[in-house]
Amino acid sequence: MDRSGSTDFGGAAATTGRSNPAPWSNDKESPNKDEDDSNEDDGDHATPAKVTDPLAPKLANNERTLVVSVTERTRETWGQKAEFLLAVIGFAVDLGNVWRFPYICYQNGGGAFLVPYCLFLIFGGLPLFYMELALGQFHRCGCLSIWKRICPALKGVGYAICLIDIYMGMYYNTIIGWAVYYLFASFTSKLPWTSCDNPWNTENCMQVTSENFTEFATSPAKEFFERRVLESYKGNGLDFMGPVKPTLALCVFGVFVLVYFSLWKGVRSAGKVVWVTALAPYVVLIILLVRGVSLPGADEGIKYYLTPEWHKLKNSKVWIDAASQIFFSLGPGFGTLLALSSYNKFNNNCYRDALITSSINCLTSFLAGFVIFSVLGYMAYVQKTSIDKVGLEGPGLVFIVYPEAIATMSGSVFWSIIFFLMLITLGLDSTFGGLEAMITALCDEYPRVIGRRRELFVLLLLAFIFLCALPTMTYGGVVLVNFLNVYGPGLAILFVVFVEAAGVFWFYGVDRFSADVEQMLGSKPGLFWRICWTYISPVFLLTIFIFSIMGYKEMLGEEYYYPDWSYKVGWAVTCSSVLCIPLYIVYKFCFASKGGCRQRLQESFQPEESCGSVVPGQQGTSV
Repeated sequence: MDRSGSTDFGGAAATTGRSNPAPWSNDKESPNKDEDDSNEDDGDHATPAKVTDPLAPKLANNERTLVVSVTERTRETWGQKAEFLLAVIGFAVDLGNVWRFPYICYQNGGGAFLVPYCLFLIFGGLPLFYMELALGQFHRCGCLSIWKRICPALKGVGYAICLIDIYMGMYYNTIIGWAVYYLFASFTSKLPWTSCDNPWNTENCMQVTSENFTEFATSPAKEFFERRVLESYKGNGLDFMGPVKPTLALCVFGVFVLVYFSLWKGVRSAGKVVWVTALAPYVVLIILLVRGVSLPGADEGIKYYLTPEWHKLKNSKVWIDAASQIFFSLGPGFGTLLALSSYNKFNNNCYRDALITSSINCLTSFLAGFVIFSVLGYMAYVQKTSIDKVGLEGPGLVFIVYPEAIATMSGSVFWSIIFFLMLITLGLDSTFGGLEAMITALCDEYPRVIGRRRELFVLLLLAFIFLCALPTMTYGGVVLVNFLNVYGPGLAILFVVFVEAAGVFWFYGVDRFSADVEQMLGSKPGLFWRICWTYISPVFLLTIFIFSIMGYKEMLGEEYYYPDWSYKVGWAVTCSSVLCIPLYIVYKFCFASKGGCRQRLQESFQPEESCGSVVPGQQGTSV
């Protein structure tokens, strides 16, 4: 696949009695007079000037001139605007919208939680979301190459993002693999987690509708997840993880195959896949919502979800949870928004795109809350208990509680199939985005070695990540999944995005960035956006990072006691990506710059002049 920024010096043509051609220019003297260049970067279609230039010196008949053909490799663009929007929505709307938002909403005051949630969306999440879309569209490159145009010393941010994306691929695809396992298990006349008569069940297994069900009993759905899907009883957490479970590894392998054939051709293949993976979850959510609100007890569940508890807003934890949820839901900093928007046309209205996609993401979380809590209200009604004793956070909500509810419904097989299809499509979109960020970055940075061999590179990359992910498919792998979620991207990405924001807003400058946006959209961002970028967004990120560091043990949960040595390993994993930033700064200043201290600082923290202009129609366009 063609990538921007690479240049081929092709065959020399010897001509006799011809004028010396003008150098490479963007004067648009193209043989194709009907070429549409309204929204395309002129650098993509620039052609050499005609050889009949009257200003060229006349040559004698026996003189020859060497003409070097320069070919600019064009950058692909999305086939349709809708493909880009669906890709961004698909990345932002992930499993966390289903299993995390509803839980922290009712835990932190129900409807009252929406107050800090919306405030942090407006002043923190949305400005960062808009920033990344604008950066990618203007500079038209991934999270590595872009730094030479902004602040070369911070290129380590790009390498840190690539490492974080690898860590995400190691555990996130395994969670999708669990959903694939459930999907195949649903193709039966009777769901396997509806009874306690299976070989994997224990003597403590009891139907949740039983009057004798106590806190010491376990439900069929819980035992199916823990003793059939994961078989975690055969391992001992991180101390003894056991061998790889073959059936689970096969499900995860199938996920990687789907990911490969969605990404191998870049936006040409991903743009077609997102029509299914981004839209299907909304169809299923609406179907499940209609079914959920018709169940007895659903109204109580929805009341529990929305009833505001204003006194909880006095608790700082509510505000920190709201800020964290907004950040991880929108997903700035993972390099994905940069990568996806880099395939846009130069004059695309990224401001409108930011408003549309971020709003849809937040509304989806709100909609998912109705879907989940209508069913939790139904389960509380069936079990004759309170809702707070039914709900679980995280994977337990979608792999235990919801399947438990489905098993009690008529037509349970159908509801199970469409529910786990929804989880798979939600997960696939997000893993597409994370991996595409790394692929785009490396293809742009190394266009000759990697960019021209994208299909092979994607294959080798996914094979490498699959091998690294094998420990998460062992009998103790569920503990490792949670461990990687916290220490892989959970802590590191907050610091990385803070440095990214500082590099763009403080080193590159809000004024210069606003001027870039003006060249694309025709108008400069308003005062609100400039104030948010200069002050509020960086403080927003730094605050989340500090409180996350202070409460990292809470992020790990209380279901498993992590050994002391695991904390050291976890911090080593976090530091492996974070240290890319200071190490590259040292490398750039000491080894990749010349001259005295002042000149080295200037070379390290000022945009490189050699990278040319990215504005259509200007000499030196290199996109």
